[in-house]
Amino acid sequence: CQGVGGIIIVTIVTSFMVAYNSSGDTSSSLTSHRVAEPVPSKKQPKGGFTLEGYTRVVDHQPLKMHCGTCALVTSSGRLIRSKRGQEIDRSDCVIRMNDAPTVGHQRDVGQRTSLRVIAHSSLQRVLQSRQELLNSSQDVAYVFWGPSSCMRRDGKGHVYNSLRLMKQLMPALKLYIISRPKMLKFDELFKKETGIDRKSSNSWLSTGWFTMAIALELCDRVDVFGMVPPEFCRSSSHPSVPYHYYEPNGPDECSMYLSHERSRQGSHHRFITEKAVFANWARTLNVHFHQPDWKPMAVVSGPNSSRT
Repeated sequence: CQGVGGIIIVTIVTSFMVAYNSSGDTSSSLTSHRVAEPVPSKKQPKGGFTLEGYTRVVDHQPLKMHCGTCALVTSSGRLIRSKRGQEIDRSDCVIRMNDAPTVGHQRDVGQRTSLRVIAHSSLQRVLQSRQELLNSSQDVAYVFWGPSSCMRRDGKGHVYNSLRLMKQLMPALKLYIISRPKMLKFDELFKKETGIDRKSSNSWLSTGWFTMAIALELCDRVDVFGMVPPEFCRSSSHPSVPYHYYEPNGPDECSMYLSHERSRQGSHHRFITEKAVFANWARTLNVHFHQPDWKPMAVVSGPNSSRT
């Protein structure tokens, strides 16, 4: 985190120095280059619902947000040529992950964003795409997650320090972090649902795990776009698509899922295990999957049935 934090700070400062110097107006102050104040869009997230465990950078106020319908847009290559953009944008709120862009992909993934969930390791890429992703005129809330060593507030949390600097340079940004107690609850939830201890299995929860869990707190209905069922990649006939829709020459999605699921060395995500949990949640909660369109299989109860 120290190395990443140092790079992020340099990136932030350098980017604003470039923006300042390129303006050609030596008399203007840094505040003149901040992003514009939020402009109300056609559909605004509802306020008044306090979500505990998501605290605003600097003043530590909780996230207050609620949506009737949510489109949770994954970064999957299965969204390429899907033409789901208009359907996604009709939702009350649109939730995206990490540095997934919309520009150039609006027809497939839409153009609105209400909430973006970002891993600490993706912060630098978000900064590199700041013209689009940090445009506060969209009235976007950003929720960052990361290990406590990166997010601590005592001056030693280098990613948190970088977020504080971002807030100072762009005060209109709505920046939140997931608190340590909340992070521990996410770990407990994973163990409860899977029987697997995240730490002892040497695995990391994915940004998709945090995003899905947040969406269930935030939304009355969740429509997930681009997520395959848990058994999908185990079939030899599955079509090959890139892991990210915006990286067409990147790694294959199912190859990524399977390699992480099977790995026992080093840090990895249990993508397929997480999808099995999401399918289980969808059996009783208002969660629906699109592109591909699928519904979780019914649970067969009996003395020989295994745990989902």
